[in-house]
Amino acid sequence: MNRISQLFNQKKTSVLSIFFTAGYPGLHSTVDIAEALEKAGADFLEIGIPYSDPLADGPVIQNSSQKAIANGMTVKLLFEQLKDLRKRVSVPVLLMGYVNPVLQYGVERFCASCAEVGVDGVIVPDLPMYEYEEMYRTCFEKNHVSNIFLITPHTSEERIKKIDELSNGFIYLLSSSSTTGKSLSVSATTEDYFARIKNMNLQNPTMIGFGISDHTSFSKASEYANGAIVGSAFVRLLDSENYMEKIPEFVKGIKGEISVS
Repeated sequence: MNRISQLFNQKKTSVLSIFFTAGYPGLHSTVDIAEALEKAGADFLEIGIPYSDPLADGPVIQNSSQKAIANGMTVKLLFEQLKDLRKRVSVPVLLMGYVNPVLQYGVERFCASCAEVGVDGVIVPDLPMYEYEEMYRTCFEKNHVSNIFLITPHTSEERIKKIDELSNGFIYLLSSSSTTGKSLSVSATTEDYFARIKNMNLQNPTMIGFGISDHTSFSKASEYANGAIVGSAFVRLLDSENYMEKIPEFVKGIKGEISVS
């Protein structure tokens, strides 16, 4: 049982994941930020692999990706930086990125590197499900790396069931089909979508992402899923002065442990 499964066995609701981009704001800030987020109370982390054409990302994460690339971040360097990750961070850690950098690095090499540094899973939104199943599943499973699939409001019930069969970590529910950074707007349509997924009684836990930026949106998402993922709101914080000092208050604010004006 990997760290992702252990987490969801121990905690069934209000699970908080934080996303940030590797190599941003500083080239060597990644593990420092990860350690600070765990100490502040994040349940697990998603580290973004910067990419030059991040189509699903809004302007905040696109900007962080561009700056990280300008700083010199690469997949190879990221794995070098993460070699001592497990000396400092104990919560589950996932890498999130696009398929092109993974293919350039080599899928087998990528999975082996994840296992070597203690990365528990990956989220590759543009990796087709059939390619994963037919070409890469064995490699992921051999290295005990969970491949996390995404569901949108337009995903068919048949596909959702297939994703549930293939998954061994959690399922990522996009709150909408827009890019990242949009505020969560829980309309009647969105609630119907969340409720529909919840009522399917999937075997895997679910996490809601896109638009989670404060305690209100985090709590609302947690009514329908095991928890939620905060991305753009945290990446925006990293663009401020003394950002490391602000991380504890940010995480506690999302969790509702303190009020944030």
